Amino acid sequence: MIRGGRVLPEKYYEYETLDGDTWDSIALDFYDNEYYASKIMEANPDYIKTLIFGAGIKLKIPILDETAPSTLPPWKRGIA
Repeated sequence: MIRGGRVLPEKYYEYETLDGDTWDSIALDFYDNEYYASKIMEANPDYIKTLIFGAGIKLKIPILDETAPSTLPPWKRGIA
């Protein structure tokens, strides 16, 4: 799907927020990395101005390509 000039993943999880969730806490829960919060935000433009979520909001969480490069430095990825 193309939205605003960006290609969004076709596959995603649906997540119902808990009271107090934030973009980065959701990214950390799903991807083990807050860096990917922007991917979740892109998939949910209706909530882009939300900083702290209330309970019960349904968000799309993109399923990321497994071949995406790691943002970790080589010594943290186990590459010698």
